[in-house]
Amino acid sequence: MISAPYLEVAVLVLGAIILLVESFASQLDRRFLAYAALCGLGVIFLATFFVAPQLSTTSSPFWNFYSADAISLFFKRIALATTAGVLVMMLDFAPSVSMGVQSAVPPQSGLGEFFTLPLFTCAGLMWMASAIDFVLIFVSLELVTISFYVLVGFTRRNPASLEAAVKYLVLSAVATGFLVYGITWIFGATGETNLQKIATVFSRPGLEQNAALFGGVLVIVALGFKIAAVPFHIWVADVYQGAPTPVTAYLSVGSKAAGFIVLLRVLEPFLILPRMRTLLVAIAVLSLIYGNLAALPQTNVKRLLAYSSIAHAGYLLVAVVSFSGRAVAFYLVAYLLMTLLSFAVLVVVGQGGGDQLENFAGLSQRSPFLAFAMLVAMASLAGVPFTAGFLGKFLVFDAAVSAHHFGLVVVAVITVGAGFYYYFKVVRAIYWDVPPSSAGKIVVSPLTRFSIIVMIAGTFLLGVYPQPIFDALR
Repeated sequence: MISAPYLEVAVLVLGAIILLVESFASQLDRRFLAYAALCGLGVIFLATFFVAPQLSTTSSPFWNFYSADAISLFFKRIALATTAGVLVMMLDFAPSVSMGVQSAVPPQSGLGEFFTLPLFTCAGLMWMASAIDFVLIFVSLELVTISFYVLVGFTRRNPASLEAAVKYLVLSAVATGFLVYGITWIFGATGETNLQKIATVFSRPGLEQNAALFGGVLVIVALGFKIAAVPFHIWVADVYQGAPTPVTAYLSVGSKAAGFIVLLRVLEPFLILPRMRTLLVAIAVLSLIYGNLAALPQTNVKRLLAYSSIAHAGYLLVAVVSFSGRAVAFYLVAYLLMTLLSFAVLVVVGQGGGDQLENFAGLSQRSPFLAFAMLVAMASLAGVPFTAGFLGKFLVFDAAVSAHHFGLVVVAVITVGAGFYYYFKVVRAIYWDVPPSSAGKIVVSPLTRFSIIVMIAGTFLLGVYPQPIFDALR
């Protein structure tokens, strides 16, 4: 048995070792570093099943900041699995990363950092999963955000990537300001930064609720930026389109998962205040309507998935308002599988021409395997039965009905219908449109093929048998 904090330490050490090897081994094939990172993440993922029970909070002040409960371990596994999937995509994307060189001949300058930064991001995501104090929440959130600053603008010879990095930097800095200011107001009203102690203070009479509510709203604004909820979504489409495709996948899944686990922990004391629940309902409705309607006219697949992520943030917020941790956790796992699957296909297809929908024309003739993988991803995102996406939406709607949020359910069901149109617009291009005369067969590497098969299998397995996720949360 091992202590839970050693998991993050192991990820940081792994990242530091790979960074040192990249710095001093000048003749090494940089892609070897990605394979080493994948092996290390696999070992750490297995170690999460041998974590010792959490010590009493009185035994060490550290446990006042850090939690090793079942839900935190569950989200640590999500962070590790997501990072591993992103590294596999980066291996396919690597030839176009380093200094604008379109050559797959190693070594390539800067490629080692491209493989190392996701490890530091992963450590931040894992800390966020365990953070039960605003101090640790802020520190871990900044570790994640600073790593994403670099990753978004990593292809620095690409003007779109630089534009995306600047927009992400500026708006993320604004969100950080909201977070710090909100924490200040909450601390001023309660005298605490620990979330459990804040909940205790809220139950006492005589609390200055307006000051605490104002601080909570500011924190919601900051976390709304991280989860890409309306009206804090203005960065999403441009950053998703301009960032390297594997980084876009990481932003879409990893950042959203960490944001929602923090949101669940932060909201636990604040949902005592009825006005906070009303605010979240309004944000959920706006995210559902805007995300789905804005995705309808898109012809760029990355922008389509960007607006789709806003819509999925709305579905997750419905579960959060209903305070169903089980629905949130399952939906995030389903979202991880179907989003990573779609971006894995997009990385391979995009290497030949770009992210426009027309590049998917006739994909079924160029690569039946990738065409079927994209079909499964789009079907799950739309919520077709027997996929993880369908069961995830069912659990969200069930939680909303149990909490008597019938209006939210009506809006969510209507917007699901809009989602069918723009998701199957991609399927139509794959199976019905004629491929360009210059398009040839697409070759898929064995590692990418294996990871895609695993994600397809997971999408169908969780669509009919969700019990492993429920057992992990128990």
